Amino acid sequence: MITFVWTSLVIVILSIAGLLYRVWRGPSVPDRLIALDGIGVMIISATALLSFLFETKFFIEVILLIAILSFIGTVAFSNFIEKGEIIEYDRNS
Repeated sequence: MITFVWTSLVIVILSIAGLLYRVWRGPSVPDRLIALDGIGVMIISATALLSFLFETKFFIEVILLIAILSFIGTVAFSNFIEKGEIIEYDRNS
């Protein structure tokens, strides 16, 4: 069982390396954004595997924090790609 976890961890790390390449060389900005989101998911997966490997529940809070930050980052970047600004100020109100 432990070799399966280590093998999974190596595969996740290789996936992160591939996604970093896509962030670096991505043909368009949306492709880079999807790769960044994928990196967030892979970091969550690696943290869960490490939590299982170390037999602790401490990393659950870390996983939740990473998931929230990844979601906020994805929404902010998507908003920036769509509108060109992250926070809109309506001066007419």
